[in-house]
Amino acid sequence: MLVKVFGSAVHGVDAITITIEVDTPGGQPAYVIVGLPDNAVKESIERIISAIKNVGYERPRMKVVVNMAPADIKKVGAAYDLPIAIGWLAATDQVPSEQLNQYIMMGELSLDGSLQPVKGALPIAIQARKEQFKGLILPKANAREAALVNNLEVYGVEHISEVIGFFNKTTELKPVTVNTREEFFDAQSHFDFDFSDVKGQENVKRAMEIAAAGGHNAILIGPPGAGKTMLAKRLPTILPPLSLHEALETTKIHSVAGKLPFNTSLIAQRPFRSPHHTISDVALVGGGGMPQPGEISLAHNGVLFLDELPEFKRTVLEVMRQPMEERRVSISRAKVSIDFPASFMLIASMNPCPCGYFNHPEKECSCAPPMVQRYLNKVSGPLLDRIDLHVEVTPVSFNELSSKQTSEPSESIRGRVIKAREIQGKRFGEETGIYCNAQMSSKQLKEICTINTIGQTLLKTAMDRLNLSARAYDRILKVSRTIADLADSEEIKPEHLAEAIQYRSLDREGWAG
Repeated sequence: MLVKVFGSAVHGVDAITITIEVDTPGGQPAYVIVGLPDNAVKESIERIISAIKNVGYERPRMKVVVNMAPADIKKVGAAYDLPIAIGWLAATDQVPSEQLNQYIMMGELSLDGSLQPVKGALPIAIQARKEQFKGLILPKANAREAALVNNLEVYGVEHISEVIGFFNKTTELKPVTVNTREEFFDAQSHFDFDFSDVKGQENVKRAMEIAAAGGHNAILIGPPGAGKTMLAKRLPTILPPLSLHEALETTKIHSVAGKLPFNTSLIAQRPFRSPHHTISDVALVGGGGMPQPGEISLAHNGVLFLDELPEFKRTVLEVMRQPMEERRVSISRAKVSIDFPASFMLIASMNPCPCGYFNHPEKECSCAPPMVQRYLNKVSGPLLDRIDLHVEVTPVSFNELSSKQTSEPSESIRGRVIKAREIQGKRFGEETGIYCNAQMSSKQLKEICTINTIGQTLLKTAMDRLNLSARAYDRILKVSRTIADLADSEEIKPEHLAEAIQYRSLDREGWAG
């Protein structure tokens, strides 16, 4: 008997429906799976036989052929266990086959028949609704994630016996429902950190506010213990809240990568990713035999924080240059090419020298000048060009640390950032894919960032003295436009330009490599 069941394959951040055909042509007992399965899919035979036996059903006593179409797409992972098992039972008349074409099924089987979580539940659910399937059956741990998709019945199950009973009409399954908007808006403002925790560092907080308001990349340079990491971790608390569209986009990426927190339906806060400096270039930008999103894609719509920037391998840092410009990364292999979104804010930190005390106001640096230069040269000039704000972080004095005065909370700073982003939203309202000043094209830069004669003279002097590149020139104009937006000014004034220029400290002689 030939039956068809349906599963799904994750391709990039989207899903493709897989038709699983199960036939029993007769002959000696044998089990064959075709359609470009990987080893995990081939090994499913033993898991399925044990699971079926342990829930009281009989294994097929004849030849069984399983075809997974389309056959030119590689089927990866153990998530096809459930649909193949149900197909086996239906092909041997142990489960009715009439309703199987109405559901997508995914789940990894344990030997006792219980179901393990799978990756990519959200894109699978989106594709199931798009192709007008009635429902989706998957492990209970993934149910809330998939239930974000409306107009689709999502059933979370813990054991294959529940699925068998559902099709045999002996067990009733209740669809999982999630109030997406209520949960999303409730979780948007619950942060573990706050800028009010940071004593002093008002100039750095100002730079972080500018970075958040315009979506600019920033690098913090200072001695150990000055508060660089502390400040960076608090940046998401002043960024504008995610829109529902951004949240769904971000959740899809984390779902595909298997990084979604347990029992989470929707990512409501901007992601903050902080990979260790031993990370490989593939782990950072994505890749592998079947390409998976890397850290830059997991930081999409959020912050990628690279602590101790010079300690990262040069090759790792250089592969970020193109994604930082294009805000996406293309992973190309011999048989597949996949695009992952990668629109993130890069926040980096570094010491000014190997010992960390170069230019320290009180402690003496023990590094020879060539050592300092070699250390700084680990970060290439082209990468620094792509970082808009270079911020020097100085140590906090005892008086500031012991002060009882409360610092400005994140909520207040966030209010100003949101107001500046609203101005940018109106400015770029008719543009596709541009939401903030940092994303402006060269053509838009000429139209939007006009400066008067005094400003032109100031910028020319800075360009000549600091020997700035054309990209640095563009970055200064973008940052000055953001500073003007924070000041609610329609035009870029000389003081806005002057503040933007001071954030190019690594362009000074003796710094950039």
